[in-house]
Amino acid sequence: MMIELTRLLREETDGFHGRLLFARLLVAPLPIHVGSRLRASALRLAGFRIGRGTLLWGMPTITGPRDLYRRLMVGRECWFNLGCVLDLGAAITIGDRVALGHQVMLMTTSHEMGPAERRAGAVYARPISIGAGAWLGARCTILPGVTVGAGAVVAAGAVVTADVAPHTLVGGVPARLIRELGSLPTLQAL
Repeated sequence: MMIELTRLLREETDGFHGRLLFARLLVAPLPIHVGSRLRASALRLAGFRIGRGTLLWGMPTITGPRDLYRRLMVGRECWFNLGCVLDLGAAITIGDRVALGHQVMLMTTSHEMGPAERRAGAVYARPISIGAGAWLGARCTILPGVTVGAGAVVAAGAVVTADVAPHTLVGGVPARLIRELGSLPTLQAL
């Protein structure tokens, strides 16, 4: 009986993250589009690795197990728009100068296909990587194990189930190649 209660208590509190809650409380009074650098600083204070110059126009929803703080790495000068969801069941790595549109979802966990009595079978987690300079359009979803290449664009509403090559535009459900973008010279090279 006591072992069962202990297990239930652990399951019910596994998603509680005190430092993340504190960071949320620090920036809660801020209106949307105000204090974007403060939101990034609050998440850094909580223990996340977020590069300088990154802007968060709204606090993302962050979920994952107890050690989620070490599972997120965000590069410099990234943009996170409103309503983003970061599922940290596995690592999420975001390169420099990546832009995330409204309500982008980065989902590292999903379920295996189960038997008829419960199709959502065992949970699995795979990391996600977003290359430098990529742009993820509003309400796109990146599924477990996907790498989005540097300079790639994912169209709004796309569901990305497989890797995206660098400097390409993908869209649709599931996302498919729309066209090659080529690479432009960087500002530093000009």
